[in-house]
Amino acid sequence: MFSLERWARQHLAPMFDPLIALLARTKVSPDLLTALGMVLNVVAGALIALGEPFWGGVVMTLLAMPLDVLDGGVARKRGVRSTFGTFLDSTVDRVAEGAILGGVAVLFAQRQMVVGVALAFAALIGSYLVSYTRARAEGLGLDCTVGVFGRLGRFVVLALGLLAASVFPEALLIMVALLTLFSFYTTGERVVHVYRLTRL
Repeated sequence: MFSLERWARQHLAPMFDPLIALLARTKVSPDLLTALGMVLNVVAGALIALGEPFWGGVVMTLLAMPLDVLDGGVARKRGVRSTFGTFLDSTVDRVAEGAILGGVAVLFAQRQMVVGVALAFAALIGSYLVSYTRARAEGLGLDCTVGVFGRLGRFVVLALGLLAASVFPEALLIMVALLTLFSFYTTGERVVHVYRLTRL
């Protein structure tokens, strides 16, 4: 089955290989890159909440998202991946999603779009469930990377909605609706996958 996460990692992540190689030769800490990415996502969320979805999308897409790729890439290149680094990255990812979708919810509230607010919260719940089902399954010793919509895929969809919002205002609402739909679909896929594994 098609996976937007897999597609994004295959076609977008390799673009950062030269920068990863450059940073790997410096003393920049992967954990610092992780923390900086979180701060930039919070800034992006604040811009969205202040009525600037396009600029929030620019910060998220051109600054925060690349850092999310770079931190793990630099750690792997140097051979310094750590348990804490993995834990920190996963924790920071939840903060980033909360900041972006929280900003979207505030934006919709300011525009008195009740459906949009509801969808933003539903998208946040769905996004957290996608990550939680994988983490819980892996905590039980089960592989659970299945699903059409991983975190990188979710950010690609959000980026498209945010960047297109200045030209096509309904784009953000459509993208959040798609994010909600496919996040819950992916959660269902993972639940079924774990059910089958535990029934073998």
